[in-house]
Amino acid sequence: MKRSILLIFLLAGFTNLTMAQTMVIPANPQSTPLLLVGATAHIGNGQVIQDAIIGFDQGKLTVVGDATQNFDKAGYKVINVAGKHIYPGFILPATDLGLTEVSAVKATIDNDETGSINPNVRSIIAYNTDSELIPTLRFNGILIAQVRAFGGLISGSSSIVQLDAWNWEDALFQADDGIYLNWPNREKRLFDEKTFTFKTVPNENYSPQIRQLEEIFTETLSYKNNEQNQKANLKLMAMKGLLDGSKRLFLNVNDAKGIIEGVKFAKKMQVKNIVIVGGGEAYLIKDFLKAENLPVILGNVHSLPRREDDDVDLPYKMAYLLHQQGILTGLSYRGTQSSRNLPFFAGTTGAYGLGKEEALKLITSNTAKILGIDKRVGSLEVGKEATLFVSEGDALDMRTNRLLHAFINGRQLQLDATQQALYEKYKNKYQEE
Repeated sequence: MKRSILLIFLLAGFTNLTMAQTMVIPANPQSTPLLLVGATAHIGNGQVIQDAIIGFDQGKLTVVGDATQNFDKAGYKVINVAGKHIYPGFILPATDLGLTEVSAVKATIDNDETGSINPNVRSIIAYNTDSELIPTLRFNGILIAQVRAFGGLISGSSSIVQLDAWNWEDALFQADDGIYLNWPNREKRLFDEKTFTFKTVPNENYSPQIRQLEEIFTETLSYKNNEQNQKANLKLMAMKGLLDGSKRLFLNVNDAKGIIEGVKFAKKMQVKNIVIVGGGEAYLIKDFLKAENLPVILGNVHSLPRREDDDVDLPYKMAYLLHQQGILTGLSYRGTQSSRNLPFFAGTTGAYGLGKEEALKLITSNTAKILGIDKRVGSLEVGKEATLFVSEGDALDMRTNRLLHAFINGRQLQLDATQQALYEKYKNKYQEE
């Protein structure tokens, strides 16, 4: 009898829990060819097609054109999206999405590993597909993300995921695409409690940290040249991809001098592909970046400039300044809970020189090229994966970015979750009678 009563209470509690939130269920594979007609298509490479026809089957784009195109619609399910806008899925790089849920609760944070040199730490195996933050990104058109660890000098190996899956294996888009290296600063800021001000002092750990990096790269070079004669070493095996070009080195650094030092160091260590992440002072060394053919993933656009004598709107127009120089540029967002705002960062850069279509490239085709996945996603082109969405209006404007349909590899996503359920619950609570 007691067991029966206990079971009843447990079932009642579980029922209340499940009713309190909307479960997001990953979509099934595409089974019917679909055709989106009538919308304005923003291809992601700067091109715009009015009154577009976008078709896809078995997860691949089969037709991209306009209404004048002579196309046989037989076999396709037609979805009329006249007056709407179609975009390739947005790409969020350099994020700890799925590794951090609530930044103030340590038990929900798994984005940092003990130790300073951790290239063998794979962020993908800690990626939590049940994170309630993931749907909030999808609502704004972010359908692909590069998940990385933080902390230490070498944080670990990043991986690229698509944001609709039951588990990390299903989410995996590209495994172990790069290594994140946090270049040490020559100086650090300390807070003076007596004057309540910050002061800049030399970083006494700078030289030891550089020596640590030299050691791991030197060991990697030796390991690569004599791998058959050495025991398996997980750290060196992970680093080896930097030297043969199969992985990218994501150099996380903001100050101009640090960027130059970090790049020269990586070149000396025979690293093939280097990407600057952060790049807060990249505008000061545009010629250097161009000469070295280095792409840049900018950090938070909505921030203050690093130097007191810089224009207050410098972060807004940084992408434009780099674009003028011909530097391949993408955008990221530091801060998982608010990273859904990535499209609006791009919108800001569009208003400060780039224009909307060039701004769109910062979070679509440009980022896809930087991450090495542009043959699959990043633009609406026949043969690429059908990862795209339909918005009521301009997807880079928070006032009109409202998704009606979203697809990952042709699979139509569920676009409601806890946030929508709460909205429906409380929308009438404070209405005036």
